[in-house]
Amino acid sequence: MSLPVVILKPGKEQSLKRFHPWVFSGAVKHVRGNIEEGDLVTVEDSHGNFLARGHYQIGSITVRVVSFSEETIDASFWHRKLEMALKLRQTLGLAGSDKTNAFRLVHGEGDGFPGLIIDMYDSTAVVQMHTVAMYRLREMLVQVLRDVLGDGLKAIYEKSEGTLPFKAGVEPVNGFIWGRNNGTIALENGLKFNVDWEKGQKTGFFVDQRDNRALLEKYSDGRSVLNMFCYTGGFSFYAMRGNARLVHSVDSSERAVELTRQNVQLNFPDDSRHEAFAMDAFKFMESSKEVYDLVILDPPAFAKHLKVLNNALQGYRRLNAKALEMIAPGGILFTFSCSQVVSKEAFRTMIFSAAARSGRKVRVLHQLSQPADHPVDIYHPEGEYLKGLVLFVE
Repeated sequence: MSLPVVILKPGKEQSLKRFHPWVFSGAVKHVRGNIEEGDLVTVEDSHGNFLARGHYQIGSITVRVVSFSEETIDASFWHRKLEMALKLRQTLGLAGSDKTNAFRLVHGEGDGFPGLIIDMYDSTAVVQMHTVAMYRLREMLVQVLRDVLGDGLKAIYEKSEGTLPFKAGVEPVNGFIWGRNNGTIALENGLKFNVDWEKGQKTGFFVDQRDNRALLEKYSDGRSVLNMFCYTGGFSFYAMRGNARLVHSVDSSERAVELTRQNVQLNFPDDSRHEAFAMDAFKFMESSKEVYDLVILDPPAFAKHLKVLNNALQGYRRLNAKALEMIAPGGILFTFSCSQVVSKEAFRTMIFSAAARSGRKVRVLHQLSQPADHPVDIYHPEGEYLKGLVLFVE
């Protein structure tokens, strides 16, 4: 059966020839054949030459490429892709590790699965679809996951209610689509944490901060630590294992704070060094009289769209300036942005402005990013979303 064809305007094929996996709506001349959102399509240049195959969607990104070859896109195609994704995680020492069983198995375009996220928590896969095409493929993806992971997979939980396009005409319901697991205590670098994939943010835990949490542990010895936007307390229990003197965890969500307390209790039962606060970040920082030796700022994405970028940068600047005021001389600031539309350059410029406003002397110790199980396709730099700096504050 022939596929619908998306034909590009003259000269608009260059990005595809450089293997960038997106076709933007402004590059499209017209479409040949009946087409619906989520359909597999062929992309051709204005002369009818093959360029790629991908998934059609409504919006600024019209096609997300799955292959630059004229090959059949079927279950065996996705099976090969998933095998390669698993092999990468095995190479990284994650899949099969006895110290870490929480990791990202599929990272969208970075693994050749545009619009799909799969996080592993022990033997449970939590899948999140961001495109109609991937949602339509979910039954096939279940079988591919079962085939590739074998006995290492006990359950698959889908969490796509809040991630699919609002007007897509599909009605996903979060829940198990194969097997069942009533909850998991997962491991990361030997530390335990509860995973709440049903009510928690993202897929239940922010596995993208694994390496950065491990780095924080090395700086925590003897320090008083403030973990802002703590969510489920990942940075907090790493700081405690690093022999922090005290750790304060803050989040506006009562549920997040309760999960933080549970996770700290899992690893450090009845440890008086830790205290958690359910409170707005700015209100806490304004009212706190404590001077901290180490502060972590890991806020949710302030900007998800370019239209709100300037407002977001102002929010980040205000937050970081206040943190710099609170840090003791010789203190450390771990600061992050997970907003994809905030570039590394814009993030650094914002930090520069916050530092200048504080009047403190600030030095960059580390430049941080997402871990290797969140790979960035070299032809798709947009996949690098997490930015972080570790600063020494005199």
